[in-house]
Amino acid sequence: MPVTYDAVRGRQVLVGDGFAPATVLIRDDVVTALASYDAPVAGDVLELPDTAHLLPGVVDTHVHVNEPGRTAWEGFATATRAAALGGVTTLIDMPLNSIPSTTTVDALAAKQAAAAGQLAVDVGFWGGAVPDSLGSLERLWDKGVFGFKCFLAPSGVDEFPHLDPPQLQRALTEIAAFDGLLIVHAEDAAVLEAAPHPPSRAYSDFLLSRPAEAEVAAIRHLLDGARETGCRVHVLHLSSARSLDVLADARAEGLRVTVETCPHYLCFSAEQIPDGAAEFKCCPPIRDEGNRDELWQALQSGVIDTIVSDHSPSTADLKCAGNGDLQQAWGGISGLQVGFAAVAQEAGARGIGLEQVSRWMARNTADLVGLTDRGRIEVGAVADLVVHDSVGWEVDVADLAHRNPISAYAGQKYDARVTHTLIRGRVIGRDDTLGQMLARTQLQRTGHE
Repeated sequence: MPVTYDAVRGRQVLVGDGFAPATVLIRDDVVTALASYDAPVAGDVLELPDTAHLLPGVVDTHVHVNEPGRTAWEGFATATRAAALGGVTTLIDMPLNSIPSTTTVDALAAKQAAAAGQLAVDVGFWGGAVPDSLGSLERLWDKGVFGFKCFLAPSGVDEFPHLDPPQLQRALTEIAAFDGLLIVHAEDAAVLEAAPHPPSRAYSDFLLSRPAEAEVAAIRHLLDGARETGCRVHVLHLSSARSLDVLADARAEGLRVTVETCPHYLCFSAEQIPDGAAEFKCCPPIRDEGNRDELWQALQSGVIDTIVSDHSPSTADLKCAGNGDLQQAWGGISGLQVGFAAVAQEAGARGIGLEQVSRWMARNTADLVGLTDRGRIEVGAVADLVVHDSVGWEVDVADLAHRNPISAYAGQKYDARVTHTLIRGRVIGRDDTLGQMLARTQLQRTGHE
C-alpha cells in the first residue's frame, strides 16, 4: 500500500520561481497551504534531507504507450511505472503506434478500456488527424482528447498516414472552428523523398537522409496555414536550430504557435553517436553539437516552450533490424524514466537551475494542455510532487521499467536522481496503481481550463 502524507517538509521547495524552506500541507489530494519550514503539522510528514529538492511532478505530453495492439513494444503498466520512477506524474499518450490508432471515438474507448486498472500515474490522450478522420475531429474533441496529432511525412506505421498539404489545410480549418489544438510532426515529405537514403550503418548517412531543410520547409508551411486559419498549433520534437528564426518571427507576429524539444536533442550530439547505434535513431534526428547549443539558447529565450520525452519504444528485433542499418532500424528513443535526470544534469553543467528545468518539463507542459491544476506547487494544485536528491546514478537498462531494455541513455552517469514520486500526496511504489484517466472535458467542468 502506498504511504499517504499530510505534509512534505524540505529546505529546498520550489515555490514560485525559486527554492525556499517550506512545509507543503496536503489534504484531499491537493496542496492546501505552503507553510514555514518549522510549522507544526497534525499528521504524517515526509521529512526531506537538506540535499533534496522538492518539485512539482513532471507532465510529459509526448509519450507513445502503444497499447492496445502493440503492447509488446510498450504498455500502460510498464510505461506508467517507468514514468513514476522518473518523476513523471502525468503523461499524455500519443494516438499511434497502438492498433487501432486514436482517430475515432471507438478507438479512444478501446484505449481507455486497455488502460483501466493499470495506471501508476495519470494519463490523458491525444487524438489523431489522418486523412480518414478529417471532418469528424470535433467528435473526438467532445470526448475529451487534448488535441490532434498529424504527420506531414510518413509516420512509419501504415495505419496512421500523413496529411498532404491540402489535407493539412482542411485539418487546420476544422480544428480552428472549435478552437482545438493541432500538434505536428513537422518534416516535409517531398524533402525527405529527395534526400539520399541508401542502406548504411553510418550515422552521418542517416543525418543526410533526414536533413534540417525537411523541418524548415514543414514548419514554414504549417505557419502559413496557421496564419490563414487562426488555428492553434504546436511543433513537436524540434531537432533543427535552423527553424528557430522563423518560429521566433511567428511568435512576434502573434501566431498561436508553441514548440517542444526533447532530452535526447539536448543531451546528445551527432559527434558522440557511433555508427550502427540504433538506440540513438529517432526522427527527426539528433544533430550536431552547435545545433544542440542553439536549442538550449532557444529554451532560455522562450522560442522553445517545453521539453518532453517523445518516449517511442519498440521490440528489440525492430530496433536492431538490419544489424545496424539505420534505414531499417525502428526510429524512436526510450527515455521516459531518465529524461528529467538527464536534462537536469545537462542544464546544471550549463548554469541553468532546476527551477527552470521544472518550468519547461512541468508547468509549461501542463499549461499546453490546460492542466493548470498541476505542474506547480501552490495552493489548490494537485499534490503531485517529486523529490530530486544528490544520489549518484549510472543507468542500467536492465533496471529501467519500460518494457524493452534498450535505451540511448544506457551507461550515462548522473549526479542526482528522483528518489520519491508522490501522486496526490501518496508515495508511489514500483507496483502501485494510483493513476487516473484524464479528459479535457473534465477540466472544463471543474473550471481548470
